[in-house]
Amino acid sequence: MLTAIVDYESGNLHSAEKAFQRMARETGAGTVQVTSDPDVIRNADRIVLPGDGAFPACRAALFDHRGVFEAIEDSVIKQGRPFMGICIGMQMLATRGLEYSETPGFDWIGGTVEKIAPSDPALKVPHMGWNDLVLDQAHPLFDGIETGQHAYFVHSYHFRVSDPAHLLAHVDYAGDVTAIVGRDNIVGTQFHPEKSQATGLRMIANFLNWAP
Repeated sequence: MLTAIVDYESGNLHSAEKAFQRMARETGAGTVQVTSDPDVIRNADRIVLPGDGAFPACRAALFDHRGVFEAIEDSVIKQGRPFMGICIGMQMLATRGLEYSETPGFDWIGGTVEKIAPSDPALKVPHMGWNDLVLDQAHPLFDGIETGQHAYFVHSYHFRVSDPAHLLAHVDYAGDVTAIVGRDNIVGTQFHPEKSQATGLRMIANFLNWAP
């Protein structure tokens, strides 16, 4: 079994690669490969799409890599293979993003990526550091994970989903901030599981063994 971590030159993939490789070894979930090869992505058993920076720049970088999005779409939408988006990779699942300018997303999960607006003016944006997850829906990704376990965030925008059924988890930052979205064979985490210690590693292991 092969898990493809998509490389489209958007952020340092080293920590994600190491975390996924570690959990693949520990759980017997096959191999992990960082790749920008559309053929490898299309034939992988599961897909991970990371992303750091701004929504418009990440989307432009992804589509600048010829054939990569089409390979992701073929694998995930047409063939139903498990997909995990991380940070901006999760935000691009939305219908649109509003960072800097209105930018279309994949529209795989309906909703809009908009700026975080805490009700407490003392709280700064970006939302940066550790925060406690509140699990909103049961999901195989949460096996062994409970509300109150923490994850590591660095972001100024979050994904406001159109359908509450697609909100899997949130955090409180003087208001609800989306932490995890999902439907069918697709999940996305706003936080970085590879930087979220035991909680993140457990979530990675669960994803690697998820059979939607």
